[in-house]
Amino acid sequence: MKYLPEYLSELNLLLQFDISSSATGIKVHSDASEDMQSAVKRLFDKGLCTLPDGGYLTDEGIEVAENADRILRVLSTQK
Repeated sequence: MKYLPEYLSELNLLLQFDISSSATGIKVHSDASEDMQSAVKRLFDKGLCTLPDGGYLTDEGIEVAENADRILRVLSTQK
């Protein structure tokens, strides 16, 4: 299994949420790219955010976003 472009779009969108505050959400506007609009809809369909255009992360969404952040930090580390 590998990261498909759709998964990368979803991961990048999850990284846009402020995981330090569950009271902070996002909204993907209708003029956003089709890729971003599709990604946020998929996150909603998977139960990771509260609205089809963003909203807040669900409990599972917070956990997944934290893992996405961890993965990015590890992969970005230069040794």
